[in-house]
Amino acid sequence: MSVDTLLPAALDRAALAGWYTANRRRSADLFGLIDPDLLYSAPIPLRHPFVFYIGHFPAFSFLTFVRDALGEASIDRRLEDLFNRGIDPDSLDTARTHARSDWPPLSDVAAFAAACDERVLAAYATARLDDPAQPRLERAQAAYTILEHEEMHHETLLYIVHRLPDARKRIVGGAHRDVPVAPREPIFVPAGPATLGAAPDTLPFTWDNERGEHRVDVGAFGCDVYDVTNGEYLAFVRDGGPPPPFWVESETGGWALRTLAATIPLPLSWPVYCTNAQADAFARWSGARLMTEPEYHRAAYGTPSGDERLQPWGGADADPTRGNFDLRRFDPEPVGSYPNGVSAWGIHDLVGNGWEWTSTPFAPFAGFEPMATYPPYSADFFDGEHYVIKGASPVTSRNLVRRSFRNWYRREYPYMYATFRRAWA
Repeated sequence: MSVDTLLPAALDRAALAGWYTANRRRSADLFGLIDPDLLYSAPIPLRHPFVFYIGHFPAFSFLTFVRDALGEASIDRRLEDLFNRGIDPDSLDTARTHARSDWPPLSDVAAFAAACDERVLAAYATARLDDPAQPRLERAQAAYTILEHEEMHHETLLYIVHRLPDARKRIVGGAHRDVPVAPREPIFVPAGPATLGAAPDTLPFTWDNERGEHRVDVGAFGCDVYDVTNGEYLAFVRDGGPPPPFWVESETGGWALRTLAATIPLPLSWPVYCTNAQADAFARWSGARLMTEPEYHRAAYGTPSGDERLQPWGGADADPTRGNFDLRRFDPEPVGSYPNGVSAWGIHDLVGNGWEWTSTPFAPFAGFEPMATYPPYSADFFDGEHYVIKGASPVTSRNLVRRSFRNWYRREYPYMYATFRRAWA
């Protein structure tokens, strides 16, 4: 479902409720990929166990929309507090301070989740959704916040599931292609403007770090036509570079790739998923650097005529012909598989097949104001330790595929589906 038609001036209650229900159904499907015996485990020690997310998705929706924005009564204060917010510790030692052994039984969590869902759907049906006098409801902010929040967490959930042993997942592996990739010279992008951020009235909903549309001048640079592939990165590893977190070394010294469903022979034509630090190291090893956030925008949305596009391919919706996103598959595909998604400069895969690391620390745009529905959403991460990633991965919802959307992770964080391309200037 596209958000483009869900303008606050003509809110479609049924469409919003349908979007929420579709999110909840997808959440259930994704939790179904996990061996039930592992729901209280935490494959990534920097994150809570799976049971937290079973409660968090509906709890956040109820708290943000129904209790806090609409001012309605609580369901269960203890469980609301328990499932309110996740963690992003900077180390295992910090993560241990959040550890707990008193997670409630799954039956209690499920009953709480059902109660939250019932109240949220009732609010979509009858409550006032857009109230300019109430900051949390202005332009239906709360109604949209909870929808995109759950969609973003689908990706978080999947990269945690990814860390489970293959035998403990309930996933049927899909078809995987590996094809030769012909070497391509870098694309030259001339100096010109790039528009970052979004004006408040141009989209139905934006997160606070997106707000503040502004133009910046970007100098001329060159960049890779495709994201750096596993095959290209393999030469770096053979020269002593650090192996990426999704690679697995065999007893004979070869490399395999841990996909979501299984471990397979390393597909050389797929984009390499790695940390920001590894991407930066590879770029410097090869005589290049990472793109900045403004350069990404120039490469993705700029045009030789001087105009800017809403998407790399133009103004059309983010449909399945444009890139590998929206959970049509869990894993990457060979670079350059979506010629219908190419930018005006001829650059491939700027959206889909993997988020794109930049060298830009995550920071606010001028005039930043925390959003009323979720004040710490961005502000807690303006610490110089998180870096902007742009685009989308295979498991990013199409509703998040917009020019202004920004994501971010720590420089050494190894779990997300992020790749990169090199820049020269």
